Amino acid sequence: MAGKRRKRREAFGRVEKRASGRYRAGYIGPDNLLHRASSTFATMTDARNWLAARQTEIASGAWEPPEVVAAKRAHSAREAARRDITLGDYAAKWITTRTNSRGEPLRPRTVEAYENLVRATGTRDSDDKGGPLAPLVGRKIIDITPEAVRDWRAEQVGTGKLTQTSRAYDLLKSILKTAVEDDIISGNPCRVKGGSTATTGKKVEPPSDLELATILDSIDTRYRALVILAAVGGLRWGEATELRAKDIAIERDEDGSIDGVRIAVERQVVYTVKGGRKTGDVKSLAGKRSVAIFGDDAKVVAKQTRGKIGDALLFTSADGTSWLPQSAFWRHWHKAVVAADREDLPFHALRHYAGTRYAQTGATVKETMARLGHSSTKAAMRYQHAGSRDDELARRMRR
Repeated sequence: MAGKRRKRREAFGRVEKRASGRYRAGYIGPDNLLHRASSTFATMTDARNWLAARQTEIASGAWEPPEVVAAKRAHSAREAARRDITLGDYAAKWITTRTNSRGEPLRPRTVEAYENLVRATGTRDSDDKGGPLAPLVGRKIIDITPEAVRDWRAEQVGTGKLTQTSRAYDLLKSILKTAVEDDIISGNPCRVKGGSTATTGKKVEPPSDLELATILDSIDTRYRALVILAAVGGLRWGEATELRAKDIAIERDEDGSIDGVRIAVERQVVYTVKGGRKTGDVKSLAGKRSVAIFGDDAKVVAKQTRGKIGDALLFTSADGTSWLPQSAFWRHWHKAVVAADREDLPFHALRHYAGTRYAQTGATVKETMARLGHSSTKAAMRYQHAGSRDDELARRMRR
């Protein structure tokens, strides 16, 4: 009989000694089913204590089936882990799972911009101070209070980087809005009025007609069409430098002379630090558009396509094998804006010129949005400036 397992009948339940020398306890519950402890016990006393605890639960009406208890414990553990999550960890997941208004993953440049805003101190090297949200990324989300957000924002505003601060605040607000939806926090602590709208106050001043003419006369002839595409067609840098011969349709009049060109804007060059340059979708659904250019400007654009067919790029790197880098274009652009006495002029200001001039011809806001590829009137209005027609408009007011 040596080695035979012994089962001890208890006043409640039973205890069985295992071959290992440990004890297993079990009992018949109110559901008339046998329930055993999830693990064995080192001593009989421990096993009996466990049975006594179960008996007390049954007597008090607090007993629940073990699987229900296990599920509740697992849920509690998950909830505790969720509430212990830091802003940095939650933001990392938020960025990778976030989708745009069309249900698509965020664009690579957007992901990179967000990752830079939430970059922790020392991410790149020991001297890396991190992104503007670095002071908050190590905190548990449940510990980020309205006061903490206000203090953080005030500190960031003090750096003078107002535009970056507003973008970081806007991202923080969006992330914590999702945290509210996930029941991690009960309310969004981002409650600063105007927190997402702070800017440096610097405005893009588009060139005047004379300044643009000077730039076109001064720029290297290889890039004159590029300036026209931005200043007349309203194309972004990435859209213009991704254009290929197949995207340009040349229209001629009855005499065979070039009357206009129609540009199919369907792609753009996307640059990220990690991925380098590659072809990507336009910025938004509205960005896919057809842009018409007429007159002498059309002839300049048409000339740029000469000798190019199919997928051949209109503007290329020095060796002709890839897209034109901004760094290679910059020295030619700098020379031209210096000649126009507008060293402050960024290339993107040409899009502002295009929006302003198109509106001044009588185009509606919707029409201007369609030409520039804007999805919102707010964005479109940023590209419409007063221009230099004050005298002309004032004269129209004469009685």
